[in-house]
Amino acid sequence: PTNGVPHDQREDVSPSFIVGSVPTPPQVPTITVQPTRRTLSWSSMPPRLERRQQTGDLHFITFSCHGRKPYLNSPRAAAIFEHSLESIRQKYRFELLGYVVMPEHVHLLLSEPPTHPLSTVLGSLKRSVSKQLSESPFWLPRYHDFNVFSSGKRIEKLRYLHRNPVSRGLVLKPEDYAWSSFNAYAARTQGPVHIDTGNL
Repeated sequence: PTNGVPHDQREDVSPSFIVGSVPTPPQVPTITVQPTRRTLSWSSMPPRLERRQQTGDLHFITFSCHGRKPYLNSPRAAAIFEHSLESIRQKYRFELLGYVVMPEHVHLLLSEPPTHPLSTVLGSLKRSVSKQLSESPFWLPRYHDFNVFSSGKRIEKLRYLHRNPVSRGLVLKPEDYAWSSFNAYAARTQGPVHIDTGNL
């Protein structure tokens, strides 16, 4: 006996018991899970803006202030946009059929520039405006482009942009809104931005 416990009743704590004498657990089949490669179809991809330019169509363009904040809400900001728009029109020699400056976005109806991509022209316009105003960033980077391929669509888009201030409750009548091309058609008077009304 050792310490009052018979030798054959003592717990075996020898290294051989700890390391080598533990019963081997039953073998369990190993299952290997291979990672599944996910293939995204076009339907699951985020929508992309399709550009169809160099077609000879007119283009109905919409772009917005960053965060859709009303950076163009003041008369000064709207006048700066109009001045920049006219300067860019003269520089790139495109036809401008209509526009409206809303507090947080802009609509334009214009032809394709003869010498530069439309994206270049719009980038120049955005930069010209943002350099003169303090908000930064001023614009959202993307723009929406709708091809206007018929006279019916041209009239539809002009009516839409000219009535936009009325729909938003900014004025009661389109002619009361100062920052659009409406009066170039209604009164046949050119404002700070030259409007090509010849086709209507």
